Amino acid sequence: MDKKFSNLPLRKGVGVVLLNNNNKIFVAKRIDNPSDFWQMPQGGIDKGENPTEAALRELKEETSIKNVKLIKEIKDEITYYLPENLLGIIWKGKFKGQTQKWFIMRFLGKDNEVNLKTKHPEFLEWKWVNAENITEKVVDFKRHVYEKIKMELKDLI
Repeated sequence: MDKKFSNLPLRKGVGVVLLNNNNKIFVAKRIDNPSDFWQMPQGGIDKGENPTEAALRELKEETSIKNVKLIKEIKDEITYYLPENLLGIIWKGKFKGQTQKWFIMRFLGKDNEVNLKTKHPEFLEWKWVNAENITEKVVDFKRHVYEKIKMELKDLI
């Protein structure tokens, strides 16, 4: 890592593994990276917010989804570091990566509840995928995060 970025802190964040009734997982394609990369809803923790509140807020802000039930909080936080080409760019250059708390939730609504045309849209399109496929289309620097999540899902689905 470039020395000018090595002293940057890690951003505190959350992620949501959203399961439908068929135990498929919600993934979406980012507007700022329209290549064939897909991710689960995730984002930062605001000041004064606990991780569960942040996860529910991020899910609603990114997808309009509110009808969920918490199944499991993944015990350990998972950290990823930005690749060199994104350091100093993402998050206004304030962070070198992110430490995330992940939550597994059940979607209780219908697919028509999903609306990506939010106040500040982040995604172009979305779909449901099988758990074993979540690592196939994720950006390289987050692949280990999604591998860990896959392991957490083994006992649940």
